[in-house]
Amino acid sequence: MLSISICGTTTLSQLDPIPEFGSLAALPHLSRDAEGPAFAEPWQAQAFALAVKLSELGHFTWKEWTAALADELKAAANRGEPDDGSRYYHHWLAALERLLTAKGLADPEGLRARKEAWAEAYRRTPTVSPSSWPSVPEVQRAGELRDKLLDQSSR
Repeated sequence: MLSISICGTTTLSQLDPIPEFGSLAALPHLSRDAEGPAFAEPWQAQAFALAVKLSELGHFTWKEWTAALADELKAAANRGEPDDGSRYYHHWLAALERLLTAKGLADPEGLRARKEAWAEAYRRTPTVSPSSWPSVPEVQRAGELRDKLLDQSSR
């Protein structure tokens, strides 16, 4: 526990704790069932667990996390994206990436390269059809951007 000395009096202050699942109800659009958060796809659960674990490990406070997520949701609203919850975990992941790069825990170029590697693996795997590909955020958009750039450079 941290302590702060104020004019000879020691004041104890607790670290910003991770809220229990009951407190997670404050997060907007967080799908849940009787047992807690519910996820439509495995990557959503992984992104959720990663944010919680990194906060538990002290890489950022839960207040920092909720502020980053709120900023991302506000930016999405400002871009005119629908507020129907369908892209909630896309925003969750984008907020996590921004927070990790701001904290120096991830390199933006490394993240971009990893996304491109996933997109390239997807394009080169003949047994995977687009309808069965998991909805990994940004992978398809990264591939589309790459294809567009390659198309422009070949002209």
